[in-house]
Amino acid sequence: MKHTKELTVIMPCLNEAETLERCIEKAQKCMNDNGINGEVLIADNGSTDGSIEIAKKCGARIAHISERGYGAALRGGTSEACGKYCIMGDADDSYDFSQLMPYMEKLREGYDLVMGNRFKGGIEKGAMPLLHKYLGTPVISFIGRLFYHNKIGDFNCGMRGYNTEKIIDLNLKSNGMEYASEMIVQSALHNYKIAEVPTTLSVDGRSREPYLSTWSDGWRHLKFLLLHSPNWLFLIPGLFLIILGFIMMVTLVIGPVIINDISFDINTMLFAAGFILAGVNAVLFSCYTKIFAAQTGYIPLTDSVRKISKFTMEKGIIVGILMILGGLIASVASIAIWSKTSFGDLNPEEIMRITIPAITSCVIGVELVFGGFFLEILRIEHS
Repeated sequence: MKHTKELTVIMPCLNEAETLERCIEKAQKCMNDNGINGEVLIADNGSTDGSIEIAKKCGARIAHISERGYGAALRGGTSEACGKYCIMGDADDSYDFSQLMPYMEKLREGYDLVMGNRFKGGIEKGAMPLLHKYLGTPVISFIGRLFYHNKIGDFNCGMRGYNTEKIIDLNLKSNGMEYASEMIVQSALHNYKIAEVPTTLSVDGRSREPYLSTWSDGWRHLKFLLLHSPNWLFLIPGLFLIILGFIMMVTLVIGPVIINDISFDINTMLFAAGFILAGVNAVLFSCYTKIFAAQTGYIPLTDSVRKISKFTMEKGIIVGILMILGGLIASVASIAIWSKTSFGDLNPEEIMRITIPAITSCVIGVELVFGGFFLEILRIEHS
């Protein structure tokens, strides 16, 4: 779509007849008062309550989006926008379309994404459920800042502005509410310039219940944040388990540890082995995910992905074989000890200090060998 205007105000719409006219008029007045060459685009998702007729009467342009979902409507609307910039917001009159200028100022300064922050702008009493206000949104926003190294204080704000071409270039795919998180995550991963402006949130003007589902939509946002951060999903937990298990195992190989008359011995070593094996698997999953990302564009190429890409199948096999050999040597040593008793009864507290690390090393070696082959399979390019 050729950008013949400076701004497109996009409103996703599914039966918003009660509030749509007010939203359109506010946006149009703001653009007229500030000399903005713009348009209002209604991304309609199949309205049957007269919303389309209202939009036409108000002079808004209609984009008929057949694929259902909040994200689908906004993706379709963005692809049909005539504006160099877009400002999106819900058509339920909860966001104030008469306050577009803070977004425009940041966009004109060169920011690629401008987020609203309802906590800084003000939340009208009853406009946001308490669970969302004090738990859901703060938790999602904290995780988003931690995982993706940004300073956004309100990840779920539905009013935001963006450079149209830059967002189209991200090739966003989500159809549901998690589209809001995908836009921020991909913008952060691609090092886009992101700003934040205070935004007010009012009680929406509809008589019906909102489409938002607290738990399912919240989980979809959280799941999206995790799936696009293999370091936090796999690597960091995996390294933690490996380090914890290794410290426990090395300590207990020497002998039992007694704390306040509680003895930690070979049974605890088994848990340590489990921690190590689970950790190794998690780290391997991190590597698989990053190679998959490099091949598919799932997340952008980073230095860590390039380093993993250089780790060849042969290196993985060599390390794995060394781990297997180390485990086999320890196993032979345990058999030699057993032979001293003419292969009779053994003291498990003595022999299992050798056999548990031995089998752990062997299993890790096998996983590394198979993992090396699997990494090579992931590198295969499909035409």
